[in-house]
Amino acid sequence: MMGGQTPVIILREGTSRNRGKGAQSNNIAAAKAIADAVRTTLGPKGMDKMLVDSMGDIVITNDGATIMKEIDIEHPAAKMVVEAAKTQDDECGDGTTTAVVVAGELLRRSEDLVEQNVHATVIANGYRLAANKAIELLTGMGFVVKMSDKATLKKLANTAMTGKAIGSKEHLSSLVVDAVLRIIEDRDKRLIADISKIKVEKKHGGSVGDTQLIDGILLDKERVHTRMPSFVKNTKIALLDTAIEIKKTEVDAKIQITDPSKLQAFLDAEENTLKSMVASIKKSGANVVICQKGIDDLAQHFLVKEGIFAIRRVKKSDMAKLALATGAKVVTNLDDLTASDLGKAKLVEERKVGDDDMTFVTGCVSPKAVSLLIRGGTEHGVDEIERAMHDALKVVAVAIEDGVALPGGGAPEIEMALRLREYASSIGGREQLAVEAFADGLEIIPRTLAENAGLDPINTLVALRTAHGGKKQRNHGVDAYSGKVKDMLKEHVIEPLRVKRQAIESATEVAIMILRIDDVIASKKGGAPAGPPGGMDGMGGMPGMM
Repeated sequence: MMGGQTPVIILREGTSRNRGKGAQSNNIAAAKAIADAVRTTLGPKGMDKMLVDSMGDIVITNDGATIMKEIDIEHPAAKMVVEAAKTQDDECGDGTTTAVVVAGELLRRSEDLVEQNVHATVIANGYRLAANKAIELLTGMGFVVKMSDKATLKKLANTAMTGKAIGSKEHLSSLVVDAVLRIIEDRDKRLIADISKIKVEKKHGGSVGDTQLIDGILLDKERVHTRMPSFVKNTKIALLDTAIEIKKTEVDAKIQITDPSKLQAFLDAEENTLKSMVASIKKSGANVVICQKGIDDLAQHFLVKEGIFAIRRVKKSDMAKLALATGAKVVTNLDDLTASDLGKAKLVEERKVGDDDMTFVTGCVSPKAVSLLIRGGTEHGVDEIERAMHDALKVVAVAIEDGVALPGGGAPEIEMALRLREYASSIGGREQLAVEAFADGLEIIPRTLAENAGLDPINTLVALRTAHGGKKQRNHGVDAYSGKVKDMLKEHVIEPLRVKRQAIESATEVAIMILRIDDVIASKKGGAPAGPPGGMDGMGGMPGMM
C-alpha cells in the first residue's frame, strides 16, 4: 500500500498467513515432532506406544504405520509426513518408521543449511542428486533371492517381525512364507505375489503357537440352521450372489384378497418359489451353499431336508477368495446354476474357535487363496501379531517379486553415507553441502538403532564407519542384542531392496516438498495455526499422543 492509498483486502477476515523463514521453521518443527514420536519404536529393542482415542479405545503397537494412522494430527505439514508413511506401507508393508525418521532428519539438517544462507531450492536439488546416487548404491549392495530359497525368505519375515511384542517368531515366519508361496502367480515370466489373496482371521484365546495356515478359506460365519450337517466331505460348493428369498416388487403394490382360499394359494405360491430355488441348487449337485445375501427361514427348512450345508451374508471379498480357492464361479441367477459352476473342497466344517463358531473350507486342490488363523492370549496381543504378520507377508511378497535383498541393521545407511560424502566432493556449488547433509541424515538410522538398544551412539557410528571405510566390510551393521558391529548377513538380518529404496524416495520427496514451502495461508476454519506450533516438541497439536 502506497502512502495515502486505500488498502486492498484480498484474504477473507480471520485468515492467517505465515511467510518466509517463519513458515519454513513451523513446518519443519511439525515434521520433526512426528519423526521424534516414532523414533523410539525403531529396531529390535524399540519401545511400544499406547494410543487412546476419544472413545477410550486403546491400541498398543510399535508399528509406524499404525501409529501414524491412529494419532489425530492437525498440522498440514505433519499430515504430509503421514502420507509418506502410508505410501511406504502400501508399497512395501515395512519401513514406515525408517521413512518418517529419515524425513525428519533431512529436514533437521536442511534447517542448519538455511541458517547458513543456503537457498531451499539449492538444498532440494542437492537432496535429489543424493537420493538418486543413494538408490544406485543400494542396488549395488543387493544380493539375489530366489523363490525356492525358503531359508532366506524366512529370515526376511523374521527381520520384518523383529521388535514386535510377539512370541514364536520362527513358527509365524514359516507360516508367512508358506502362505505367500501358495498364492504366487507367474504372469509372462514375471512373479506376482498379491497378499490380498491371503485371508487373515484373528481370535484371541489360546497361544501364539496355535496360529495356523489353512489350505483353503476360513469364514467367521456359522451354518444358518442347527439341523444342517456340521461337516460335509467331498463337497461341491455353490457360490451365490443372489438371495434365496422372495423378491420384493420394484414398485409399491397392494393385493386385495377377499377369499381365504386365495390367501392360502398366495402363500403356497411363495412356498413353491422357495422350493424351486432349493430344487435348482439340489439339481446342480451342490451340497454346500455359500450365499452373499440372505436365506429365507422357509428356504432354510428345505435346505435342511436336502442335507445341504448353507452360510449366508458372506462378504464380497470372501466370495472372491472362495472362488480362487475352490475353483467355483460366483452365480447371480439360480436358474443359471450348473454343475460346472461348482467348486470343490475335501471338507467343509463348522468348528468352535474361542467362543465363536467358524466355518473351515479345507482340502482345496492347489488353492489360489489361503487363510491364516491368528491366535493369542489377549485382544491387543492378537492385533499386534496381525500387524506383524501383515508386514512380514508384504516383505516376503516384494522380495519374491523383485528377487533382491539387502543386509539390515543400518548397514546400507552407513555404506550410502560414506559413499555419498565421496560423491559430494565431485559436485560443484552449494549442492555439495546438501549432499553431505543428506549423508549425515541417513546416519540417523544406525544411530537410533544404537540408542534404542541402550548403546553409545557415537561409539557405534565410529565402529561402523571404520568397518565400512577402512576394512571394506559393507555388510556390517548394529547388532542390538550383543551391542557389537557384526556382519548382518551372518546374523540373518536382511530386508528387501524395495523397502529401503521406497523409504529413501518417500523421505526425500516429503522433505523437499515441506522445505520448498515459504508461505502458509490458512482459512479461519481448520488449516495450519497462525503462529509457531505451541510446544510441538511436546507433541502439542497432536491429540491422542498426550
